[in-house]
Amino acid sequence: MPQLPLMIPDWPAPANVKALQTTRQGGISQGVYASLNLGDHVRDHPQHVAHNRQLLSDYLPSEPVWLNQVHGVRVIDAAVASCVESADASFTTRKQVVCVTMTADCLPVLLCDQAGTAVAAIHAGWRSLCDGVIEATINAMPAAGNQLMAWLGPAIGPEAFEVGIEVKAQFIAQDAHAESAFKPHGEKWLGDLYTIARERLQASGITQIYGGNHCTFSEPETFFSFRRDGDTGRMASMIWLE
Repeated sequence: MPQLPLMIPDWPAPANVKALQTTRQGGISQGVYASLNLGDHVRDHPQHVAHNRQLLSDYLPSEPVWLNQVHGVRVIDAAVASCVESADASFTTRKQVVCVTMTADCLPVLLCDQAGTAVAAIHAGWRSLCDGVIEATINAMPAAGNQLMAWLGPAIGPEAFEVGIEVKAQFIAQDAHAESAFKPHGEKWLGDLYTIARERLQASGITQIYGGNHCTFSEPETFFSFRRDGDTGRMASMIWLE
């Protein structure tokens, strides 16, 4: 079986912390979902999605704890989750439990502690990022913020994420420092999700922050992008304790 073209986060996580990032390549989905679509909530053929998810089994210790992501701030313990819970982040302290978030422009954030005892995966779309999903996840984990490190996975970049003044206003209402993450673009604004996430992480005591150097919108051969394509697939960011 050919190897999937997976990305391995470049961060100094403990040796027993394992993480993988999928791209859009390596699966069997067709058309706008080509080819490694992992989202079963889009209009892809269910058997194609199931096959694509099965391809991950060679790389993972167990089936990922898939979530019904609703752009909120609910965080669950993946080790005791019921079937497909509605939440936008999960954490675990149990070995071989795979936390996962699916994205196609939204920002995936992976967390682990420096001792290698806890990990988390966060779906930080702009609404959940604004409302505090990163902070909620940090608060749910047993390790304090200053014991954690973060990896920012592929998301829509600062030259492509065009928003209206109302989105900018919502972020600034939550944190005045967010002003620096927006620049004017005609009658709209360009927002930098990576900058906002870094500021939120730092405010929570996390200084070791890695990743954040891709743009899903401008790398069509590698990543799905909802903003670019509309009807499209989803990538997965996964993390677990070995």
